[in-house]
Amino acid sequence: MSNVWIIAQTDGGQAPSRITSEPVTGGEESTVVVQDPNGGPPTPDAPRPSPWIQFMPLILIFVVMYLLLMRGPRKQQQKHKQMVQSLNKNDRVRTIGGILGTIVEVKGDEVVLKIDESNNTRIRVSTTAIGKNLSQEGKD
Repeated sequence: MSNVWIIAQTDGGQAPSRITSEPVTGGEESTVVVQDPNGGPPTPDAPRPSPWIQFMPLILIFVVMYLLLMRGPRKQQQKHKQMVQSLNKNDRVRTIGGILGTIVEVKGDEVVLKIDESNNTRIRVSTTAIGKNLSQEGKD
């Protein structure tokens, strides 16, 4: 690229009458062209933005995805785990299936619920099936 081509140029009050595609041989304006040290084509001397600035939107997307997809469910799991560990005998609970009952016995990762007083109906459910502790609802 030995010539610099200017499509339109204005010099104060001397505007050209028509636009030409011929190289400009004189004039006050100039463009600095820097040869690439690796032997590539010459590039105009313009400041390039920092790589951190270019990757900032991508970094922000990853941060938002982490907050929405990872941290939220983890907090809910911890809250559920605390609720299950605080279960005691005679607590009213609701299972994730909608069954209401009173805790009769807690054995490791199983809970025995009394769901009917008249027939003394009891069921065994996993602690992961407990959705809400209704006894704790009034205390919070």
